[in-house]
Amino acid sequence: MTTTATAVLLMAYGTPRHADEIEPYYTDIRRGRPPTPEALADLVARYDAIGGLSPLAALTEAQRDALQAELDSTSPGEFIVDIGLKHAEPKIETTVERLAAQGIRRIIGLVLAPHFSAYSVGQYLDRATAAAEPHGIEVTGVTSWATEPAFLEFIAHDLSGRLSRAASPAHVVFTAHSLPQRIIDAGDPYPDELRATASAIAERLGLREGSDWSIGWQSAGRTPEPWLGPDISEVIDSLAAGGSYRSIIVSAVGFVADHLEVLYDLDIEAAARASKAGLGFDRTACVNDDHSVFAALAQRVITAGQTG
Repeated sequence: MTTTATAVLLMAYGTPRHADEIEPYYTDIRRGRPPTPEALADLVARYDAIGGLSPLAALTEAQRDALQAELDSTSPGEFIVDIGLKHAEPKIETTVERLAAQGIRRIIGLVLAPHFSAYSVGQYLDRATAAAEPHGIEVTGVTSWATEPAFLEFIAHDLSGRLSRAASPAHVVFTAHSLPQRIIDAGDPYPDELRATASAIAERLGLREGSDWSIGWQSAGRTPEPWLGPDISEVIDSLAAGGSYRSIIVSAVGFVADHLEVLYDLDIEAAARASKAGLGFDRTACVNDDHSVFAALAQRVITAGQTG
């Protein structure tokens, strides 16, 4: 069986859908090493603090549906969008197997992360390619959408409104998930990707680097090796110590859906730290399934299909 349709493999980190999936999910993140009871309890407590589980699974499905709708509108019948996850089912490999059984001969990989790193986006695409190769399926990837105009406009519009309501002077911190410093030292473009996003948004709003905005990192792994910084907690402390600002607005542009690293690490932990330091706190919205952004991503998929 074969089909003329091209599959779009929409890839994301994944999250537990039920409480009994938390431990195997955490074990998968730890490359098969079960977490200690203390570490597991800490993760469960974080999920409890945001309502029991993350909304990420439902949001990823909504993003899939949004992309499918946009592709159907512009190229009806040409694309089939499916989800492949890094640490939860359906895993990337599971979905590729299913697509192969459907007769798919070509896959376009799109990762739900704007900024390219060989450690993140690169790994997703590598896994998809490795799974597809035995089936003779061609894989093309959208590697970066850090400066996609629709994405920048979404954040800039939201940030503009929050700046107008914030206690002034306010400072904007653009964040993304930290990575081990050794990856950056090896020449990975990830920090430059984040800076490109932050600079483009700041330019739209007339914000000056240093005085109006800066870059921070968040959600570093709990490993002994150094991770890319400064961490958002350090940025908050520094801004408070300087005494020049009344509020901070975090724009977590490295994340495109509400999930644990946003709803807990920022909305609870970072907000509490800012409050303790006497700073007002706000956070820009995540893209989730925004129509304009997914219309633009659909066009990137179509372009990849034409040029791949």
